[in-house]
Amino acid sequence: MSKKIAVITLGCSKNLVDSERLMRMLADVGYDVADAASDEFIGSDGEKIVVINTCGFIGDAKEESVNEILAWCEAKNEGAIDALYVMGCLSQRYADELPAEIPEVDRWYGKTDWSNLVLDLVNRAPGSAPYDRVITTPRHHAYLKIAEGCNRFCSFCAIPLITGRYKSRSVEEIVDEVRMLVCRGVKEFNVIAQDLTNYGKDLYGKVEIARLIDEIAKVEGVEWIRLHYAYPKDFPMELLDVMSRHDNVCKYLDIALQHISDNVLENMRRHITGQETRELLAEIRRRVPGIHIRTTLMVGFPGEGEKEFEELVEFVKEQRFERMGAFAYCEEEDTYGAKSFTDDIPDEVKQNRLSRLMAEQEEISLSIQESKIGLEMRVVVDREEDEFYVGRTQFDSPEVDPEVLIRKTVPLKKGEFYDVKVISALPFELMAEPVI
Repeated sequence: MSKKIAVITLGCSKNLVDSERLMRMLADVGYDVADAASDEFIGSDGEKIVVINTCGFIGDAKEESVNEILAWCEAKNEGAIDALYVMGCLSQRYADELPAEIPEVDRWYGKTDWSNLVLDLVNRAPGSAPYDRVITTPRHHAYLKIAEGCNRFCSFCAIPLITGRYKSRSVEEIVDEVRMLVCRGVKEFNVIAQDLTNYGKDLYGKVEIARLIDEIAKVEGVEWIRLHYAYPKDFPMELLDVMSRHDNVCKYLDIALQHISDNVLENMRRHITGQETRELLAEIRRRVPGIHIRTTLMVGFPGEGEKEFEELVEFVKEQRFERMGAFAYCEEEDTYGAKSFTDDIPDEVKQNRLSRLMAEQEEISLSIQESKIGLEMRVVVDREEDEFYVGRTQFDSPEVDPEVLIRKTVPLKKGEFYDVKVISALPFELMAEPVI
């Protein structure tokens, strides 16, 4: 009789990579890995197990994780599944409280305990390579996690409390994983870590992100490499030289800036000033002409008055970020911010500030998108819809950035790269036609 298991991933792309590794290990020891929502899983005979990989970063993410757990507890009580296991950030952060509050869960595991989960299920060591995975993204692209943890301890962030100190994987292991994934058809690699710009310091005594990306770029078959989650303080400029030197390193950088006011940055413990931030952005654009910068900003942090918020709005207008996200501050227990500051800005004020900031960015995004009308650009095709192929340029990361809708004037293949001409634009979409 079959043994089916479904892994549900909540939260960020780093969690997704952990889930993919877990699924590979489960498949190697005889489990049939299935989609939890599929008839293949729900309607099947035999043992059925659900694993939930949780997120515990901010309030909304914690609520989503708890709701998902409770829903599957109900399914277990009704006999729809045989066992429920929970892992990830939430279960690690609240390792003492959750088992007592939700006893229906069969076992709880921490963020990096997925190998122990497999051992508990089969009572023997799995034979997979430590980086082997089941790719759950479209076959042509994958996330590449190069490190775990964070050493920055920003005052608003609970991630170091959950994941611990920064732990880099070796250059050799990462490059081996890239080669393995290329052999499986992956062409696009979105390199992720909580802090790319600290990579290698714990292993090699110095930051080695530039060397790592240089080595990945040399692997035959790697079409695109995109960099996520850089930290502005002590940014390694040699990384920009690698980006300029290799055509397959996308001219794209995801760097979370959070704010521009010196007062707010100091309270956030970002260890950088507004002026230093502006100088860094200018140098990035000077060294890599045409680069698209994605950033994340925060409104409503304690100490952000109207003056500081207006400074942030003017900063967004001045910099004209190609890609930007923002969120309102939510106090996280046990962080330096929660212990040191009073979260005294009303939620209504936070949401109004967030709406205004995103409205400013939408106008900027539309202007930048419209500037591309008439240009020929290279895209990868992700999927096919009724009237269009849907793709992305090198400036667009999956799920968070704009897409390109390509007219079906000629047949195109999913996972392949094509030249297209942009014919119209919206803030978060381009319309294009193939260049024949």
